[in-house]
Amino acid sequence: MRFFLRKRRQPPAIIIVALIDVLIVVLIFLMVTTSFKKPQAALKLALPESSQAVKAGTTENPPLIVSIDEAGGLRLGDEARPVTMDILKSELAKATSTNPALKLTLSADKKAPWGQIIKVMDTAKEANVKQGNVTAFVKPSGQQ
Repeated sequence: MRFFLRKRRQPPAIIIVALIDVLIVVLIFLMVTTSFKKPQAALKLALPESSQAVKAGTTENPPLIVSIDEAGGLRLGDEARPVTMDILKSELAKATSTNPALKLTLSADKKAPWGQIIKVMDTAKEANVKQGNVTAFVKPSGQQ
């Protein structure tokens, strides 16, 4: 004698549209909360250390970067395009004619020849670059 009938249970249905919606929301959340780093220059330099240097902040106009490797080779811009001193002079003159408030950042290797660094600084002065910075590795406080 059966008092109740057993109904056959169907397996639960998975709603794909709702699952995709949840995954998209999670993906958007991860993209928004991720911090992005500014890409470093393509040229690897061993920068000298300084206890007085401050890290560069963001500015309205990013500075023009000139890198000098340990052999004295010049590289211009974020893409580290190799240039000669004459090309550097013309590029600086062209950049200052379009932007009179141009800032220059000089990144020289620790073993770079000082003569080449001085030549770049003189070329920048001749091209009327108003402000220049020298990039150095900032030592954490407490280290000697």
